[in-house]
Amino acid sequence: MTATPLTPTETIPAATKQRLHGIDAARGIALLGMMAVHSLVAVSDDGSPTLSYSIAAGRSSALFAVLAGVGIAFTTGRARVERGNRSATAASLAARAATVGAIGLIMGYTDAEYAVVILPYYAILFLLAIPLVYLPTRTLAALGLLIAIAVPAGIEMLGTSLPTPSLDNPTLIGIIDNPAGWATELLLNGEFPALPWTAYICAGIVIGRLRLTSATVAGSLLMIGTALAVGARILSETLIFHLGGLEHLITGSELPRQDILDLISYGADGTVHGSTWWWLAVDGPHSSTPLDLLGTIGSSTAIIGAMLFLGHLTGTRLEKLTTLVTMPLAAAGSMTLTLYVLHIWFINSPYDTYTPWTGYLLQVLAAITIGIFVKLTTGRGPLEAFVTMTANRSKQAITDTTNAQTADRHT
Repeated sequence: MTATPLTPTETIPAATKQRLHGIDAARGIALLGMMAVHSLVAVSDDGSPTLSYSIAAGRSSALFAVLAGVGIAFTTGRARVERGNRSATAASLAARAATVGAIGLIMGYTDAEYAVVILPYYAILFLLAIPLVYLPTRTLAALGLLIAIAVPAGIEMLGTSLPTPSLDNPTLIGIIDNPAGWATELLLNGEFPALPWTAYICAGIVIGRLRLTSATVAGSLLMIGTALAVGARILSETLIFHLGGLEHLITGSELPRQDILDLISYGADGTVHGSTWWWLAVDGPHSSTPLDLLGTIGSSTAIIGAMLFLGHLTGTRLEKLTTLVTMPLAAAGSMTLTLYVLHIWFINSPYDTYTPWTGYLLQVLAAITIGIFVKLTTGRGPLEAFVTMTANRSKQAITDTTNAQTADRHT
């Protein structure tokens, strides 16, 4: 299952349009990947994952989460938030979380068999980001690495003592009826568990604070991300299939061998845990293990770097080709919250009567068309505008209160 980030561009100076075009293009790629996971067939005739599932599953949602961190970095001035601005920043992120969470709970009526709605998880990630934006960049990078390693290990230690997740879409009534169960699911072992996924937010904020208009930075992100993604994949394959990991998983679990192989290939719903630490060597989609988190941070970083690097081909023979590719991606990527909600509504509606590929291509065409139209008219999707308005008003209210208190102290 995948997700969509908000596109909080309201505080970005005009001089950064080139950077934003690449970031929006990356969002567009994540959007198309998310649609592919939800709309296309996951299992081929021989029982192996299809190509579309192998490429998009887990990576699209991770890319969205990392881009959420990039967006948070943009809205906080691409620097550590200083003490005097912390209350206003906290209010802005909290309002963003509340609005996104409310939209997610309204969508709780949809069928989780088609797609688990990420927005309630996303809301928690915005709340968890509040203390993160106060940290220096190097500290944030180290913390992200620590979270990616330690939090999955902690979940593994808790193991089967955790309540079994429902893997359903949360609703307000459901949360009121079972607050402890939903808190555990949203934080630890749901489809998009917020605590281990905080590593994505850390990575995104770090990336967002870099000099993204630099071709050197873009190229470095592409190379480092690719190396991390490939390295995590190779390490998992080596541990599981060449160093005895599969045998340990089989002997230490009550699951049949084929079920374990399916978990390795198709991933899990949020987390994997059992009676052996070898589960932490699995890197299947949504397993939220260290190698899954690090590998998908790597693939996300590589895609962001690639999209940013394409922006530096202006003036070359490839300029027209890159514009042809990135322009529609960026148009759709600039309003992913609105398009995500429309996509979830469509696949839950009686109108989705198409074959998988026909339905997918129609959705892609619709997303690009709507994105281009909005880009040329209002410039911002309706849900993006609503979330931005609530965040800005909350921030301004705190700022005005602080200024009034300061003026009173000086009179």
